[in-house]
Amino acid sequence: MDKTTNPIGLFDSGIGGTSIWKEIHALLPNEDTIYLADSKNAPYGQKTKEEIVELSFKNTEYLLEQNAKMIVVACNTATTNAIKEMRAKYDVPFIGIEPALKPAAIHTKTKTIGILATKGTLTSELFYKTVANLKDITVVEQVGFNLVKLIEEGKLESDEIRELLKEYLQPMIEANIDHLVLGCSHYPYLVPQIKEILPKDVKIIDSGEAVARQTKLVLNENKLLNTAEHSRSNLFYVNSDSTVLNSILHNEYTVTKKDF
Repeated sequence: MDKTTNPIGLFDSGIGGTSIWKEIHALLPNEDTIYLADSKNAPYGQKTKEEIVELSFKNTEYLLEQNAKMIVVACNTATTNAIKEMRAKYDVPFIGIEPALKPAAIHTKTKTIGILATKGTLTSELFYKTVANLKDITVVEQVGFNLVKLIEEGKLESDEIRELLKEYLQPMIEANIDHLVLGCSHYPYLVPQIKEILPKDVKIIDSGEAVARQTKLVLNENKLLNTAEHSRSNLFYVNSDSTVLNSILHNEYTVTKKDF
């Protein structure tokens, strides 16, 4: 059965994964997509591993019901806590998102890098193993308490976010980091504010472009790449208020409020 024209499914604990969706959509404009914003349960970063796995199963099953040919876990917390379980349970290709620590470690000159991520990501077994493999590199870790919540509330430009970012980034500046890894798909939306705080020579790294390239590679490997000429369909579902998601997408796409 030809599944090439089936959609790519993506999910996140809210709007943050749209930063991943935008990169995939730019690289693979022929592909149809379905995006789930599980805002009702955001943030995932404060939940237990068991809760994260359960929510990830729920989202995956909804996307599979919509005939998704691949699942992109557009959430660092869900990837680091649940992708192993998802791959064992479902017979579909999964693309996960991990903090881009390796590129930062390769290119650092000061041998000190920073990572801003959720508690769920920084306390995961996968993250621990990744850090353990970085030799002679100091990793300054910081949980981005309340950042996802404020982004989900549409407070990107708020003084509250700026003050939190100053508090979280100052120890990294003092530690002489030269790379900051964004370990949450929500955080690319904070790059303008982060740039105001960090020294100009600190490079900010997120996973979006790498995830898009990996998505294309895996589609090719599984003979799922869509090359057909057809009207593109990009569907967005949210299970709470749709205002912020509409705003992030500049009202260019239809956002449907739906229980899932």
